[in-house]
Amino acid sequence: MNRLGYDDVVQNLDDLPSLPSVVMDLLNSIDAEEVDIAVLAKKVALDGALTAKTLRLANSSLYGLQVRVTTIQQAITYLGFQTSRNLITAAALTGCFAGNRCAGFSHPAFWRHSLGTAICAKVLARHLRFNQDYAFTAGLLHDIGRLVLVSCFPEHYARVIAWRGAHDALWLDAERTVLGIDHVDAGLALAEHWNFSDTMRLAIGHHHAPDVPGAGFLAAIIHVADAIAHALDLAGVADEAVPPVSAMAWHALRLDEATCLRVFKDTQGEFDEMARVLLA
Repeated sequence: MNRLGYDDVVQNLDDLPSLPSVVMDLLNSIDAEEVDIAVLAKKVALDGALTAKTLRLANSSLYGLQVRVTTIQQAITYLGFQTSRNLITAAALTGCFAGNRCAGFSHPAFWRHSLGTAICAKVLARHLRFNQDYAFTAGLLHDIGRLVLVSCFPEHYARVIAWRGAHDALWLDAERTVLGIDHVDAGLALAEHWNFSDTMRLAIGHHHAPDVPGAGFLAAIIHVADAIAHALDLAGVADEAVPPVSAMAWHALRLDEATCLRVFKDTQGEFDEMARVLLA
């Protein structure tokens, strides 16, 4: 079976499932200073399944609302725009890619890890007084390239999974060895195809290499959040290895022992409730 190149990925991106238009608007406007909330609410309301999932999450014990919200407009009013954006994006993304196309690949485990990384990134951003909206979204999307490879080249990626299991290797090493391309490359191809902001592209492109000049601080947050999500075994995968952590990124996030324990606790607590609603 032939190895893949960047152009092979680009040529197959149109075969991927389409996200709801409102989610594309949210992802592409993350750097926008103003968003018409009324228009956003109306767009979400047109998608019954997305609305139901978002409202179920908004009404969960995670947010502790004193009233039950029944519309997206109410959710935005009570939770705020950034939190609502995160809920809508997570609700849409976790249900838009079909499963069971690639032997050995678990979509539930993938989304559990992605959601765990997103929540941990948001917790870290809160600690650092960084934009939590950026952090959550980038954490949710950081490994999206794996879904590109799994969806477009399921037989190829099944070989990656088999090789990785036989050699006890990291995902990046297995992908590069078997395919000649990795999920970071595929993620960047999708980020360009979906017109993601430069902020998201940098985070996706450098979450395994936050030390690269110009990688940006968000890449360091996602890099550490990814490792913590693995360490907490949020994906529920047996014997899952924790990837190497950049000392520079770790120190940049000012993580002493007390802060780490708080991050672990907050991540686990928020993850359990959100995963129960989104990934049931």
